[in-house]
Amino acid sequence: MFSLRKLFKSDPDPREARRPLWNAVVAAARAPHWYAQGSVPDTLDGRFDMISLVMALVLHRIDDEPAHGLAGVQLTELFVNDMDGQMRQIGFGDMVVGKQVGRMMSALGGRLGAYRAADGSDELRGALVRNLWRGNEPGEAGLAHVMAEVTALRAALAATPVADLIVADHLGGSAR
Repeated sequence: MFSLRKLFKSDPDPREARRPLWNAVVAAARAPHWYAQGSVPDTLDGRFDMISLVMALVLHRIDDEPAHGLAGVQLTELFVNDMDGQMRQIGFGDMVVGKQVGRMMSALGGRLGAYRAADGSDELRGALVRNLWRGNEPGEAGLAHVMAEVTALRAALAATPVADLIVADHLGGSAR
């Protein structure tokens, strides 16, 4: 009987090795300072936009070392699975979930390109306004806060070896 159990036992999902990092991405994106001092709307869209921002910065860092590319793929798959589960929990039906996940992946892809803009640049400012505030210019203090926090998070990620990042359970940056 032991041999039958071994035969039918499934291997652990390799993506689960990225679960701590995924949880850290979500925790960083849900930090209250983004919404309070940064004036990012605390809505479903605002939360998605913040997760996409943090996720893009983490994926950029992983991309710095192509040998760890699989970790980026696995992290992205966790993003997709989580977004799928969140939509189902809200009550979206099967027919809608696939289309919505496709739109979310497209949005993440666009943000991956837009958030490569240099810290403090007009290009980054425009991408943040377009994505986080849906094109509606936020107050200057809120935008300045978000831009400073993006710079701090990028610096913390850059200081973290990718081999350490892909198994991290928290992200560096501001201690807010």
